[in-house]
Amino acid sequence: MVQSFSESRFAIIVAGGSGSRMKSDVPKQFLLLGGKSILQRTVEQFLAVLPASHIRLVLPARDQLIWTSLCDQHNFHCDVQLVTGGATRFQSVRNGLNAVSAAEGLVAVHDGVRPFITPDIINHSFETAARTGSAVTCVPVKDSVRLVSSDGSSQAVDRSQYRLVQTPQTFRLDLFRQAFTVDEQPFFTDCASVMEYAGFPITLIEGSYENIKITTPDDLKGF
Repeated sequence: MVQSFSESRFAIIVAGGSGSRMKSDVPKQFLLLGGKSILQRTVEQFLAVLPASHIRLVLPARDQLIWTSLCDQHNFHCDVQLVTGGATRFQSVRNGLNAVSAAEGLVAVHDGVRPFITPDIINHSFETAARTGSAVTCVPVKDSVRLVSSDGSSQAVDRSQYRLVQTPQTFRLDLFRQAFTVDEQPFFTDCASVMEYAGFPITLIEGSYENIKITTPDDLKGF
């Protein structure tokens, strides 16, 4: 029998970018997109699924005043809990996790600069993680792919065997807590890599090509 986690769903939204690749003095999560900050749009998508009290927003200490100021400017007020980030993404997620007091349930981790995530994908990630323990959003690779060797040579690989990983990445809370007791490793690029290193299987779910991570000025063209 599948345990019901409907009352114990949480989200950790991580937003620690500096804006260097955006060529902006303003951290990219605070740039405006259609009159609202990118981060506000991201948070709004999760508010369509979760109560504000179940969302942990992880920001560097230096950026928290900017966020609260933007919320005041745009009359965006909700009971999302602010958490101070760490020196790395791993540490920031762990800080967010430590701010969730529930022992059981589900937790979705999402990039603050992926504002085009949809409530449908978020809900699907929770539903899948409730059944399997994990749900990692991804999309198939569209382009041809070549594997480059250290000597500069390359060879074609079968792109059907590869996926581009996105967020949210959603997990059972008890398993996630166990995973984040490991020592941080240099190859931890996302939560799925932490879970895998800790010995837990990963379930992939279909994401969306529109669910981009806003990183460079090109990502904002047309908006």
